[in-house]
Order: sequence, then structure tokens, then C-alpha cells
Amino acid sequence: MKTIFKAAVVLFFCFLGPVSAQDKVQSGPMVGYSTMKEVLLWLQTTETAKVHFEYVEKGTSQPRFSTDTITTIKDQGFVAKAIADQVLPSKTYTYEVFVNGSKVKRDYAMEFKTQELWKWRKDPPEIEFAIGSCTYVNEPEMDRPGKGYGSEYEIFDAIHKKQPDFMVWLGDNMYLREPDWNSKTGIMHRYTHTRSLKEMQPLLASTHNYAIWDDHDFGPNDSDSSFWLKRTSAEIFKLFWGNPNYDVLDSGGITGSFEWGDIQFFLLDNRYYRTANRNFTTERQILGKEQIDWLINALTASHATFKFIVIGNQVVSTEAMHENYATFPVEQQYLLRKIRESRVEGVIFLDGDRHHTGLSKMKESKYVYPLYDLTCSSLTAGAAPSDEATNAYKLTETLVGQHNFGMLKVSGPWKDRVLTITINDKDGKKLWTKEIAASELKY
Repeated sequence: MKTIFKAAVVLFFCFLGPVSAQDKVQSGPMVGYSTMKEVLLWLQTTETAKVHFEYVEKGTSQPRFSTDTITTIKDQGFVAKAIADQVLPSKTYTYEVFVNGSKVKRDYAMEFKTQELWKWRKDPPEIEFAIGSCTYVNEPEMDRPGKGYGSEYEIFDAIHKKQPDFMVWLGDNMYLREPDWNSKTGIMHRYTHTRSLKEMQPLLASTHNYAIWDDHDFGPNDSDSSFWLKRTSAEIFKLFWGNPNYDVLDSGGITGSFEWGDIQFFLLDNRYYRTANRNFTTERQILGKEQIDWLINALTASHATFKFIVIGNQVVSTEAMHENYATFPVEQQYLLRKIRESRVEGVIFLDGDRHHTGLSKMKESKYVYPLYDLTCSSLTAGAAPSDEATNAYKLTETLVGQHNFGMLKVSGPWKDRVLTITINDKDGKKLWTKEIAASELKY
């Protein structure tokens, strides 16, 4: 009888183990940046816990590798960021998450990939990535009265089903509310609440994620360099996102860059250095000279076929309203002039903010190639149809005033690469598509 009782106790606690591990996960797992030699893995727990990841090349059972064990703590949002550093280039891996030694079960794929080693060997790989901005997740107790501003969360499942290599989040990736932005506790709560959305989890678990911010995930609406908790906001942003770097500027913020195949992304910070919108008593800036000088230097150093400049606000639009760059005309023209003077080829702007999607095309003369600016918004926040009436560079047929996301594919041989932009609705159905050949973006 004692033997039977002991066996029952063992079975009971074996059963409780995985359930306990499940209960200790707040959000994730998420895969962050990918390189040829390491990949970032992310998880948030509900309380202090020990977290590690185990991974193996897809389709095999050995060898099996493990990350270091991370102890999550309250001051850092119970976030674990671990590095898978026993990987090889051009591989796909499956992984498992362990909390306090117990495996966390999920009913969806958990995979990551390392970047391909192709240069000097063959043409660059086909690359497909998702973009989007403006993610509002309702929390009635904290929201304004009335109908919730967020809806159609199934859009994240639609993105997941497209199986992009990675996703670039274009800002307003969550919305700080009045109870949030005056404290670290509040900012941490908002990040946690949005990141915990059930519909988002499968996408996070098998798509590499990179991000910038805009005003709503930085501070109050239309916030700028005067925001009193901007350093705290930057600290929390870095906890919840998995970019490979944020330190290209010594003076702070989230500016960084990453490569994927033969393309490169320049992740700009349009808030940390920004002059208040209504302050006309001083030299006005969104990025600041230090950041623009870094950008131009980095662009000229890059050998990427397409160079994507990622920023929270529309850049080339002539519509001087809301928070478009045209409301800061001196710095806007300085940035565009520097890009032209540098003779850098292959530049395309990616941005969000406007709660509608549209493509702008600026071509000043036959001696320069067109500068494209793709605005992609909104994912779940309220959509706001617009005709961009005063934007001289708009392509009217590309304007979309409903929840949507972009899929961008770079394909073709190295000397003849083509970017294909496809904008999709919340269910993943194509709304429009456009091709831009790399040869079009040359002098």
C-alpha cells in the first residue's frame, strides 16, 4: 500500500510540474535577432524563476544544445533574454523553454533560423519580412470610456501564416495610457499587457523580431526629448525587444542597425532627441545632427542592395501636418540633401504612425533615382482613411484605410534584385502589390 501511495504522489507531482511551468509564463517565448553565430531568445515569467532554452537542428535529435540559465527578477519585468550561441549558419532549429527545470508546452511551432552564409558562394537568398505599426490592445479599466480603440487581433495570426523570416515593428507597438507613463511600474505594465496578447504568441515564437518606437511606446502622445522618463522608457524598450544593438549613439536612445542577407536596416530614434512640436524658440530637430551624421556615415559604408531607413514618422511626404517630417522642414531637407549628396543607392524609407498605409515616391529630377517612403499602419489601433491631399508624392492607388500589414520580399540574382511590396488586410488577403527593382534605385 505504501508503495502504491508513493507512486501516486510521484505521478501527482510529475503532473503538476508542467502545469506549474505553464502558469509561470506571462508572455513568449519570442525570437529576437538572428546572426550566423547566435540568436536571441526571450521569455517573460509571472514571478522570479530560472529560465533556459534547449535547441536542436530541425529534423534531428542530436546534438542538443542549451543556453545559459537566466534568473528573472521583478526590477527587469521578469524578462529572460538568453543567447543560443552554439549554432551554425544557414540552419533552422527547433527549441524548447524550461522554467524552473520544467518544460513549457505550446501547441504551435517554436523555431528560429540562423542567417545564410552565401557571399562568395552563390546569389543572396530570397528574403521575406513583415512590417506593421500601431498595436493597440484594449484594457477597459485603463482605456478611455466607450468603444475599445483596438480590434481585429487576428491580424497577428494572418502574419504568422505568411511565415516571414522576420518582422520589423515600425513603432507605436503598444500604447501607453495616462496611468502608465509617469512611472516605471506603469510603463512595464503596458509592455507586459500588450506582449501577453494570446493572438500574438505564435508569431513571436517563430518569427525573428526587430523594432523601433514612436510616441505611444515612448511616452505620452506626441512626446519628445523633454519626456521626464525617457531613460526609463529606453531601458524597458530594450528589455522587451530583441534588436542586436542600441548603442550606436553615445548619448542614448534606441538607434541601431542590422543586416539580413544583402539588405540592411537602419533603425532610427525619432523621439529621444526630438524638439517639442510647438517649440519654435530654438533649432528644431527630430533626429538631431549626431544621429543624421551617423546615418549618412553608415549608409555610405554599407554594401547592401536595399538600405531600409526605419523611422516612426513619414519622411518624404510634403504633407506638413500631424507629426510628419514636413513639420520640421529644415531638418527634413538637411536629411534628404545629405542622402543625395552622399550618392548612396538603394535607399527606401519604412515608417508607420499615420493609421493608414500608402507609398510616396519623390523624384526631383532625371539625375536622381526616386526615394520611396512606405508608410504601413495600422495593425490593431483605430484605422484612419486618408487621401493625403497635400502630399505631392503620394501614389493614390496605394492608400489603405483599414487594418493591414506589409510583406516585403527581396528576390532574384545578386545583380538583378527586386523588392516586391504586398499590403494585406487583417485576414492576409492582398490589397495591392508593387515591384521596385534595385536597378531603379541607382544613379
